[in-house]
Amino acid sequence: MNSQPPDDDKPLAPGTFDPPEKSGGGDPLAAASFEPLDASEKASFKGISRLRLMGAAATLLVALVLFFLLTARSLEVVVHVVTPPDIDIEGTVVPLGDRYLIRPGEYQITVTTAGYETYKDTFTVTDDASQELEIHPAILPGLVSIVTNVAEATVLLDGEALGVAPIEQRKIAAGEHQLTITAPRYQRITETIAITGRGVAQQFGFDLLPDWATVNIETDPDTSRVLVDGEPLEPSNGHYEILSGERVVTITAPGFQDETRELIVMAQEPQDLGLIRLIPADGVIDLTTTPSGANVTVNGEFRGRTPLAISLKPDREHRVQLSKAGYQRQSRTLNVDRGTSDTLSLTLQPELGKVEFQLSPPEAELLIDGRVVGAGSQTLSLPAYEHRVEVRLPGYAPQRTKVQPRVGIKQRIDIALLTEAEARKAALRPEVTSPLGQTLVLIDPIAAPVNEFTMGASRREPGRRSNEVLHTVRLERGFYLATTETTNAQFRQFLATHDSGQIEGNTLNREHQPVAGISWQQAARFCNWLSSREGLPLFYREQQGIITGFNPSSTGYRLPTEAEWAYAARIDGEGQRRFAWGEDFPPTQAVTNVADNTSAFVTGRILNGYADGHIVSAPVASFPANHRGLYDMGGNVAEWVHNVYEIPSANAEVGIDPLGPQSGDNYTVRGASWALSRLSELRLSYRDYGQSGRDDLGFRIARYAE
Repeated sequence: MNSQPPDDDKPLAPGTFDPPEKSGGGDPLAAASFEPLDASEKASFKGISRLRLMGAAATLLVALVLFFLLTARSLEVVVHVVTPPDIDIEGTVVPLGDRYLIRPGEYQITVTTAGYETYKDTFTVTDDASQELEIHPAILPGLVSIVTNVAEATVLLDGEALGVAPIEQRKIAAGEHQLTITAPRYQRITETIAITGRGVAQQFGFDLLPDWATVNIETDPDTSRVLVDGEPLEPSNGHYEILSGERVVTITAPGFQDETRELIVMAQEPQDLGLIRLIPADGVIDLTTTPSGANVTVNGEFRGRTPLAISLKPDREHRVQLSKAGYQRQSRTLNVDRGTSDTLSLTLQPELGKVEFQLSPPEAELLIDGRVVGAGSQTLSLPAYEHRVEVRLPGYAPQRTKVQPRVGIKQRIDIALLTEAEARKAALRPEVTSPLGQTLVLIDPIAAPVNEFTMGASRREPGRRSNEVLHTVRLERGFYLATTETTNAQFRQFLATHDSGQIEGNTLNREHQPVAGISWQQAARFCNWLSSREGLPLFYREQQGIITGFNPSSTGYRLPTEAEWAYAARIDGEGQRRFAWGEDFPPTQAVTNVADNTSAFVTGRILNGYADGHIVSAPVASFPANHRGLYDMGGNVAEWVHNVYEIPSANAEVGIDPLGPQSGDNYTVRGASWALSRLSELRLSYRDYGQSGRDDLGFRIARYAE
């Protein structure tokens, strides 16, 4: 549907405005035309703009100042100097008297002050309202001059050499310093000086005092020389200037004895020693004789033996006598000048005595005082003093003796050499005694019919055990073996608390019963203790109470080796024993202590039909000794021996004096005991082993003879 708007609703033409009519009526609004400003109006407008800009700038400046004032902090810079400083801080700061307004942050400051080094550093301003910065600029050195009354005096500053006086305009750090001035023959000066610094010139003057005193010395003879502490000293103005301190003054002159005085010299305090008269010096005779060693007496006073320097008083006679055993006396009268030196050599005439030497074998060589005089028997005329005599021949032990020939009396000396084996045997004692009174007998295999033998037992031997392997050993070193086992009483001297115990009411602890219940280690330590008591070298090496090895060259007490025990028990002439009592089994008489009829309720097994009279161990040596004088080798208690337990090899080389390894876990036990009764156990080849003690196990001691 088409409709037309009313006329008053028609759109307006462009550029016209038709406002609605007012309720009160009136003229309608009309468009006005635009006209630009004239020049005067433009100038007025520009002026107004400048004023506005300046106002804005002023406002901004005030705002900035207010901002700085509100955010700045108060900083006081304290410079420790004695002259006014010049302070320069890079950045925005506002000086206010002694303080500065400055915002937080890092700044560089430079301080310059006359007499001080320029100070530059960076510092930080914090948010604290009031702050302080202390600055200590380094003081410049002072210019120091030092003069003394002694030229070339040495100057030290704080112990370091500064130079020799005079010292001019030397730069020295400000502050107190120790100054030391020394000069030969003058007293040392040590003072503390204060240096102003800051380039200030200072001069110090010092007067050194003499460090000597004048000493008046007159001498007779007047040509004498004066030495102070061994150094010659010349007089000055008729006096001697001697340095202070403890001094030794010596007056010397040819032909006179030195005179020595000890002085305490105080600086600048004169002394007068007066007249010192020297004593004429002795004359000296260097006296020698052929032969040397003659006794020398002067005027009846013994002076010594030649060669000898003898001092004699001058200008008088002295009687000098010489004597030596085997030589004629000699006498001389001597007169010497003062301070002279001379020599005198004399040959002594021997007094002879005849000595006849009868030597065997006839080719033996004779030495007198270490000099060979020939071979075989002979008669010699020897000086009548004691001589050393030696007779020697290869393959024989040398013999040494002494002889004192006598004038008019002929002497005879018979010397028969022994072979080395004979001499060795002769030198060995047949028995020795330990510090505890134990007797040890000598067993010397080299001197015996047999020293190489077979240990162990044949497989065909009744009772033979698998560890008794046949093997050959040879003994070449003589040894001592105790005739009895070590007793409780003897062992308790080493370990007072030891108790061997008891079995079924039968004691093992009586003094003369063999010690029992001890380990191999305890037995070895007992041997070392015994060696120490006798002053012998220890055989066993011991560390903190533990035996760790042994020294095979030691002659100290030890346990017998297994080979020694077997040799001492079994080798009889050229044969070997099977049992301690012989070859028969069982024994028909009480020959040793084993498990007999009375031991049944203790051991559980016995040697039927045998009675030895002891249920447990018997006092040592209660039964007959064997062929070597050794007791209880076949019974009483079994015995520890030295060797580590091993099963020998049947194909091993011949063992010579076998000692076995230095240490091991178990050690060998040899011999029967009161608790054993079987055939295999009573044989002398029976072997056992262990580590700890048993109530039927003890030991006997041994040692090498050489």
